[in-house]
Amino acid sequence: MEAIRDSVAWLGFEWAKLCHASDYYDHLYGFALELIDKGLAYVDDLNAEQMREYRGTLTDVGRDSPSRSRAPSESRALFERMRAGEFEEGALTLRAKIDMGSPNISMRDPIIYRIRFAHHYRAGDKWCIYPMYDFTHCISDALEGITHSLCTLEFQDNRELYDWFLANITIGENLIGEKVGDNAKLMPRQIEFGRSNLEYTVASKRKLIQLVTEGHVNGWDDPRLTTLVGLRRRGYTPASIRNFCAEIGVTKKDSTIDMAVLENAIRQDLEASAKRVFGVLRPLKLIISNYPEGKSETFTVKNHPKDDSMGTRELPFGREIYIDQDDFMLDPPTEFFRLGPGREVRLRYGYAVTCNDVIQDDDGNVVELHCTYDPLSAKGKTADGRKIKGIIHWLSAAHAVDAEVRVYDRLYTVPNPGAAEDFVSLINPESLQSFPDAKLEPSILEARPEDRFQFERVGYFCFDSVDNAKGSIVMNRTVSLRDTWAKVGKK
Repeated sequence: MEAIRDSVAWLGFEWAKLCHASDYYDHLYGFALELIDKGLAYVDDLNAEQMREYRGTLTDVGRDSPSRSRAPSESRALFERMRAGEFEEGALTLRAKIDMGSPNISMRDPIIYRIRFAHHYRAGDKWCIYPMYDFTHCISDALEGITHSLCTLEFQDNRELYDWFLANITIGENLIGEKVGDNAKLMPRQIEFGRSNLEYTVASKRKLIQLVTEGHVNGWDDPRLTTLVGLRRRGYTPASIRNFCAEIGVTKKDSTIDMAVLENAIRQDLEASAKRVFGVLRPLKLIISNYPEGKSETFTVKNHPKDDSMGTRELPFGREIYIDQDDFMLDPPTEFFRLGPGREVRLRYGYAVTCNDVIQDDDGNVVELHCTYDPLSAKGKTADGRKIKGIIHWLSAAHAVDAEVRVYDRLYTVPNPGAAEDFVSLINPESLQSFPDAKLEPSILEARPEDRFQFERVGYFCFDSVDNAKGSIVMNRTVSLRDTWAKVGKK
């Protein structure tokens, strides 16, 4: 419950009054007794399997339980004994007495109360019988003065039951809404809307519990999950989620939303608000052989290219720097405009460098590059006017900060994993990639825990709210700079 309250507050909303169904347990028990006394509810001896058999199907009407003719006085006595804890779980239930021949299965004498010897987190051990959702829902709405109770479409058939309960109990306080029937009682209304399903996710609580309990994800706040706590830990902002909800709207039909819509909502938010920094996920050392040993300098760069109000920062530079391994190829194709043997690129905000020598280990892996720089190429210009197509990011080796960077992606490889019998087998093996030896620029040490960043040329990132607090720097990728899955979908 506290997690729900925290998530709702984080989204920017507050309750005028926080209510719980357990606030009304005494009322609900009284209304159940009233239905029994009116002959509209009875205590049933059928077990769960027998009840399913008697209920019937969509094409076959149900059959009356042998207990249906039980006298109200007998049912009342049994129900009071149920509350006193005299019967085992599953031995008896209290059912509404409506119509076993109704075409709406929800109206075929639904269960109102079950026996359950369970400690309640608010009510403690006061109760060993608990009301069912359909009974609790409508009465709680009425007691709280709810005008419109909004539900998803799977509750459409339950609306008739919602109205039946309210029409057959005596309740006077706080009732507002429409008049129903000859008794002119004022009641709230249930209105259904379509469910919005998000691609590459599952929303079923049963499936989410399976993912968590079997260890396929790291808890309910795993950044790959679209739970609110998961999105928050991944770096989504409250504004981006609110904007996403406003964009998709509400309909009367179930719909499937492209994951790109959610991702674009956070991109738009962070594009305007995130500070720019350098982050090298797979560092490769580059030594500038003609740069003086022991010398260093700094470049003053903007924190945001389009927002001067976000200020500037100092980016240190020296003889040894790190670049990302992805920005170098031993045998680059023509269209690869980054670094390769004999090739020249520009270090963003810095000088142009040319690769002269490549150092490899015994397995042929590139471990170090030796380059020369053009001292007259600072500030994006060259003395001879030559054009340099490639621009890469970098970090001073002497000043870089160690960090673990986690790159999160979509949890599943297919848009609708919930439709598969074995949805676990469809988990994307690349949904989490960890880079434990990443390097970040030193300005990151001055950031606040809630700050979000754009790692230039890489993506949007935030501090991990759990592991970053343990003393080391851990950062999560919120979203890539552009929709990389769009290309996958076209193949």
